[in-house]
Amino acid sequence: MSGTLYIIGTPIGNMEDITLRQLRMLEEVDFLCAEDTRVTLKLLNRYEIKKQLVSFHEHSSQSDAQRIIDRLASGESCGVVTDAGMPCISDPGEVLVKMCAEHGIDVKVVPGPSAVVSAAAVSGLNTRRFTFEGFLPVPKKERGERLELLRNETGAMIFYEAPHKLRITLGDIAEYFGEERRISICRELTKIHEEVLRMTLAEALEYYSVNEPRGEFVLVVEGADAGAGDALTIEQALAQVKKLVDMGERPTDACKAVAKESGFRKGELYAAFCEE
Repeated sequence: MSGTLYIIGTPIGNMEDITLRQLRMLEEVDFLCAEDTRVTLKLLNRYEIKKQLVSFHEHSSQSDAQRIIDRLASGESCGVVTDAGMPCISDPGEVLVKMCAEHGIDVKVVPGPSAVVSAAAVSGLNTRRFTFEGFLPVPKKERGERLELLRNETGAMIFYEAPHKLRITLGDIAEYFGEERRISICRELTKIHEEVLRMTLAEALEYYSVNEPRGEFVLVVEGADAGAGDALTIEQALAQVKKLVDMGERPTDACKAVAKESGFRKGELYAAFCEE
């Protein structure tokens, strides 16, 4: 009988943000897969947990993943953790979950803190609906294409960014979304120097022109006003449908959601989608 892969959340900054269940599972699994074993070892040492650590990161090979799957198939249990927060979301661990699904190996989640949800909650913006974009592409062409796709997104958008790239990213977002769009800049969440700045993109650009960005950033950008500006073209509306489908929505549900915000009929969008 095969073992189980446990997706175990860990604190995003403050070591006290750990649950009793997380601690129990860290102790009970046979081994842990960690993005950076040095980071995970600090957490384990804090709570006096001794466990075999296996490195698994974005540069790990297919054979590395297969060795982990083979151990699970033989009956061992494994916990997958990331450096901070929930693993397997914009994270190498998602490869293991996919392979477990393909091999019929059970996967269970042990939830914990999430920088995405924490930033959304503290942003002060309308986050009834939001999209997680992670890090924007680095190449200029791909970055521009992604931002163009998001230009008319009416839900809040959440991005990760490193301090040395923050100014460039703020400038790029302002170029595509407009400098009056509001943004909440969440820095060092749950840590000693936690800070949330709520301002327009223009104010953010001015602020960081004289203040050096430091720490880890989560950016929550206000969605576009569905009732403002030029109406969406059918191509733009269809691009939004495709994006929702790529995120897992059923085509009919995606067309219904975009129809409500764009003014196009659901059937019109669905017909156009099926012709692609």
